[in-house]
Amino acid sequence: MFIDWLSVSQEYDHDLPVVCDVYTLTIDSHSHEVLTSRQPRFKHEGSFSSSITISVQGRKVRVDGNPSRINRLDNLFGFKTVGECIAVYNMLLAEYGLPPFTRCTRTEHRQTGNSSSLWADGCTIERIDLTTNVAVGEGNVLAYLRGLSTQRIGHSVGYLYPNGRTVDWTAAGKRKGGVRLQYRKAYDKAFELDQNLIPKMKRMFGDESPEYTYVCQVRDYCAKHGVVRQEQELKSEYLSREGLRFWGLFDETRYQTLHDEFLRTDEKLQVTAMDLQTISETLLVNGIVKSTYAANVTAMYALNWYSGQKFDLTKSAVQSHRARLRRIGIDIANVCDTSRFTPVIVRQAREVTKTYDLPIPSWYRSPVVPLRAVA
Repeated sequence: MFIDWLSVSQEYDHDLPVVCDVYTLTIDSHSHEVLTSRQPRFKHEGSFSSSITISVQGRKVRVDGNPSRINRLDNLFGFKTVGECIAVYNMLLAEYGLPPFTRCTRTEHRQTGNSSSLWADGCTIERIDLTTNVAVGEGNVLAYLRGLSTQRIGHSVGYLYPNGRTVDWTAAGKRKGGVRLQYRKAYDKAFELDQNLIPKMKRMFGDESPEYTYVCQVRDYCAKHGVVRQEQELKSEYLSREGLRFWGLFDETRYQTLHDEFLRTDEKLQVTAMDLQTISETLLVNGIVKSTYAANVTAMYALNWYSGQKFDLTKSAVQSHRARLRRIGIDIANVCDTSRFTPVIVRQAREVTKTYDLPIPSWYRSPVVPLRAVA
């Protein structure tokens, strides 16, 4: 697991330098006292078309961006800890004479009008994206994503994009904008590089440049290993609810625990490209039912679901058969998408090996943690 996006802020006990050409002051008309200052958000442009956004409002600094991408051609592999990411941000803040982000040591409740808020004396995490590269083998990405899209995560329903290259999970009937707490997705990394990074590098450096050659090498590596990128965005409300906002006051291994739950989405999935067997046989082989009769009855529920039948999920019999089918990756509470479901189960074949231990090739340019110490 590594971090693909990080939004952080910190409020200081002293005035901050002006880093913009134009800024706004709020002034008391009677005393002429400066109440607040606001500087517009601006982008720090790094090399290779990378950037982060910096905002200074009064005594508060906020930074948004992908620390694993700044000054790099790609971010197939990135920084693994918040501390490494903060080191990158602190290096950039120093260029503008802004103070560094620091770890929190305490929190307190502050009253603002009729409401109170929790304040910390250090860096507050507003958003963090956790990412893992999953290798499913060359030529297996589309089949894997198609199967993955049939799985639910809690109340979130899997949605397969029309091109078959991306799956995400949102509340039924909503797209990404409707997700309040966590947004999860999985996509074909080689295809994403082909669509976005490679054309950009070609425009910037030309198709005979070392930069273009390198990103094509990264793309080919992803295609060879069948790299599926699994990402989840943890939003501010979720981080606050789970006590994961104040850097230094929680155990970072909890991020890994949360991410592992997402990665287990496919545990019930038995989809590859070979070794077909019927639903009944799968139920028996996996020990989910004890008799052929029970297996056939449960299989009929799946076939009726495939034909468009709707079920009363309050009935105990339906609940029982649904529970059996969910153990092999079929959920009759979902609307059946016939483009993704077939009335046979495909058993995991030896040729399709899923692994999280994607080797980093010797030629890959890994991110380097700045030497500047993190406070």
